[in-house]
Amino acid sequence: MQEVEFPLRHITIRGLAFGDPNKPLMVALHGWLDNAATFIPLAQYLNDYYIVALDLAGHGKSDHRSKDAHYHLVDFVYDLHELIESQSWPSFILLGHSMGGIIGSMYVSCFPEKVSKYITIESLGPVTKDSESSPEQLRESIQSRLQSAAGQGKHPSNRQSVIRARAIAGGFSEACASLLVERNLQEVDGELQFTTDRRLRTFSSLRMTESQAKGFLNAITCPTFIIIADNGYEMMKKNGEIRQSWLSDGELVKSPGSHHPHLDNPQAVSAHVLRFLHEN
Repeated sequence: MQEVEFPLRHITIRGLAFGDPNKPLMVALHGWLDNAATFIPLAQYLNDYYIVALDLAGHGKSDHRSKDAHYHLVDFVYDLHELIESQSWPSFILLGHSMGGIIGSMYVSCFPEKVSKYITIESLGPVTKDSESSPEQLRESIQSRLQSAAGQGKHPSNRQSVIRARAIAGGFSEACASLLVERNLQEVDGELQFTTDRRLRTFSSLRMTESQAKGFLNAITCPTFIIIADNGYEMMKKNGEIRQSWLSDGELVKSPGSHHPHLDNPQAVSAHVLRFLHEN
């Protein structure tokens, strides 16, 4: 495992790389408020691949967006493509968890020539809302952004309390939580601070509609593998079961674990992943 860094035009994206760069490339995208360390347990079972797990903008060790910017879902897709183009990477396998899987679904639908196989854990396409709720969504987003800008971020008192809270929130062990927490904390002048940008916690400006989500998934042409956790989020389970039929080549399996099955049950998830990769 080694730290990697990708300077882009307006931001630097960092992450973790696992394995031999001469082996088939797999790019991994984490979930909301997580970071590249979420893939450490799974990477141990995928030795036949070179895995580049990214810290998305504002997460982990990657740069925050400028003060006049925000975190719109489509901008993560832009970052990903700029990074891939800057590295001149050929066709690769794309793996995403939760928000990372959502970003992945949008990327592979827009740039099908770049992705040979797409694997998504606990998500399939964007989270949606009815168009009638758009004014309310925008109002709540603006208010939450103003409130966040006016407030002061709270600094954690000690690592263990953060690890414990993350484990409870995630429904997994403290050992799993510590992987995520350590990459989301830094010490500045003897004081612990979160590296995650506080603006990530504000409400989205606008959710896509269900018809827009269908448009993205209809455009995916490569073999797609959906892993749903048996103790994960009900919304993700429902979306996976309904939307699988929108794919031209999609397979769905269930795996034991929480919303982070790749983190708390990596051996079971890796067995599914390896079978899919070997058969497609």
